[in-house]
Amino acid sequence: MNLPASALQDALNRRLFLRQSAGGLGLAALASLTNPVAAAPAPVAKAKRVIYLFQSGAPSQVDLFDPKPAMEKRRGEDLPASIRMGQRLTTMTSGQAKFPVAPSAFKFQKHGKSDMWFSELVPGMAAHADDWCMVRTAHTEAINHDPAITFIQTGSQLPGRPSIGAWLGYGLGSECKDLPAYVVLTSFGSGRPDDQPLYDRLWSAGFLPSQHQGVKLRNKGDAVLYLSDPPGVGRDDRRATLDRLAVLNNQEFGRSNDPETKARTAQYEMAFRMQTSVPDLLDLTKETKKTLEAYGPDVSRPGSYAANCLLARRMAERDVRFVQLFHMGWDHHGGLPKAIRGQCKDTDRATSALLTDLKDRDMLKDTLVVWGGEFGRTIYSQGALTATDYGRDHHPRCFTVLMAGAGVKGGTTYGETDEFGYNVTDNPVHVHDLNATILHLLGINHEKLTYKFQGRDFRLTDVHGNVVKGILS
Repeated sequence: MNLPASALQDALNRRLFLRQSAGGLGLAALASLTNPVAAAPAPVAKAKRVIYLFQSGAPSQVDLFDPKPAMEKRRGEDLPASIRMGQRLTTMTSGQAKFPVAPSAFKFQKHGKSDMWFSELVPGMAAHADDWCMVRTAHTEAINHDPAITFIQTGSQLPGRPSIGAWLGYGLGSECKDLPAYVVLTSFGSGRPDDQPLYDRLWSAGFLPSQHQGVKLRNKGDAVLYLSDPPGVGRDDRRATLDRLAVLNNQEFGRSNDPETKARTAQYEMAFRMQTSVPDLLDLTKETKKTLEAYGPDVSRPGSYAANCLLARRMAERDVRFVQLFHMGWDHHGGLPKAIRGQCKDTDRATSALLTDLKDRDMLKDTLVVWGGEFGRTIYSQGALTATDYGRDHHPRCFTVLMAGAGVKGGTTYGETDEFGYNVTDNPVHVHDLNATILHLLGINHEKLTYKFQGRDFRLTDVHGNVVKGILS
């Protein structure tokens, strides 16, 4: 059978991936078709799935996770040029004559056996100090929101590349027949309701086959439109229609060899199964009163962060490969003390409940939980600094990402920043390193999972990235 170049490359990439992935999934079947090829040992998968709690807008690490008490003595002083070292600025602060140091308004305390530092704003997350691995030295090249979010999701600041969830769906497939491998949930923050918008391309499949794109459940109205069949159309009728469409798509594939015709059939089939699986997923009446109370009163409001955290756990139970929550509202250029309180009220209790829920169900051992945004916040104030108020600009040089669960060394604080919380002084972790490590925990060598497009082999980490071994258990 003659295959087009794109389909042949797709088959070869999958074959190479299966040979080099943990557990040798599919290897026995492939061995009967191909001669064994020696390959470098692949990582052993610790995680079966990921719940990625993405805090869109960039949380302030110096107000939540990276205390800098020495800054109190420098309150209002201009940030030394020796610390800034000519870093480019955003247009929001480039016109400032001074960059006054703004100490955090919030108290910090050590928690757990690990003595991990947390702000008073996140007592729920702090209660899990010995589960979290706190990476304080994440850094990125992007200094504005859209390029930075695009970069951390896809490995490129330019739109068009596949997102991390799409890469995982392509590489590992799905263990759930009735829900997509990659599901996206979004919520609006109370700290800044008019925050930066999110674009569907952030969970796009890019140039990968389109069935690997993330499926977003809506945060208002029906989570998925057209779940019910039209009046007068029964399930048998719908099934017969899809069967006839599959025949037509197969005929078109035979004529054009366009793999997207196969993808279209797969998406029709998934939509058909979701008509049953999604209502069951969204039905929270089977949850105990204790569980619902743990997530807080917002759990009863569809589209809230709390409700989405509970849905993430329910999807993890159903073996959805990659669940990603985007919570907007963290872009605090002004009025940070008030706004960040609102954001933490949205997220802290539900995040804590999610970790507890996973642990109680013995699921944290094979579920990787990630919490973080696209970059950090400056130690200096954007705009006027007062005794009770300040804002913070974007800061790509260092920010904090937390990870917990499968294969992660809980109770670890990894990396150090300088006394200003401005520069990394020990163990830097680039965005590519972070993504390489996530793939590693899922049993993937990030250098081997590639897809040929426009004559070049692409991967999530481009030509960069190292696994951060210091955070692995």
